[in-house]
Amino acid sequence: MIKKSINLWVSPEGRDIYDIISIIKDAGFDAVEPNLDETGYLSLESTERDIENFRNHVEKTGLKIASISSGLLWKYTLSSPDSEVRKKAESVLKKQIECAKILGTDGILVIPGVVQADWAGQKEIVSYDIVWERTFQSLKNVIPYAQKNNVCLCLEPVWNKFLVSPIEMKRFVESFSSEYIGVYFDTGNVMPYGYPEMWIRILGKHIKKIHFKDFKTQIGNLNGFCMLLEGDVNWPEVTKALKEIGFEGYATAEYWAYRYYPETVIHHASISMDRILGG
Repeated sequence: MIKKSINLWVSPEGRDIYDIISIIKDAGFDAVEPNLDETGYLSLESTERDIENFRNHVEKTGLKIASISSGLLWKYTLSSPDSEVRKKAESVLKKQIECAKILGTDGILVIPGVVQADWAGQKEIVSYDIVWERTFQSLKNVIPYAQKNNVCLCLEPVWNKFLVSPIEMKRFVESFSSEYIGVYFDTGNVMPYGYPEMWIRILGKHIKKIHFKDFKTQIGNLNGFCMLLEGDVNWPEVTKALKEIGFEGYATAEYWAYRYYPETVIHHASISMDRILGG
């Protein structure tokens, strides 16, 4: 059975995170996906007690932790030409793993290196084959820690100009021969150059986590991301493909707070997910 989760990017700046978590529960979600940052409710500075307190607050509402996300690997890339930056990226992954272990979840989102990403601030171009080699080595360095804590490193297809087809993603994941490397699939991210249902069927059991997002292909840039059911994702085929591969667990809506009445995005996402998952 697929359960509903939502990423905590939906929390408006300055709003109490636990207030938003209560709204998420009232909206009918089963879980939340927190984001590791340099500061904040879950950060590189968080102690074990801090993390345990966060878990207790979430679980008091009746929610679970679906997975741990982070945008820090855009800043500290696994494929950076600077070896110290790559070491920092590995330390970020280890902190995510630590958080996942304490929070009672089994997977973290990983941005798998970057060839180039103007929109994320990386104008420098790194050769594709070098990104492959550096990312492979960095992940290989972290796998023993992931295995020790029983947490999967889930690689997300993102707009990084790397691993841009399901066959390539599958080959990269399988090159590790480790159950602690999987895929965090995102329905919206692959829309400019593919079809989510094809990715799902090709990747199969390698998919450990999934983000639900929608996208308007005629726009084709960052402005193309839109609320669930407003874009071009073929949701009946997506849910059919998920059933075919036997996916169970959490589908996590990844959205940001609206400009006005910001918490409304939570209710919109919940209603849309009910229709998508209920057919």
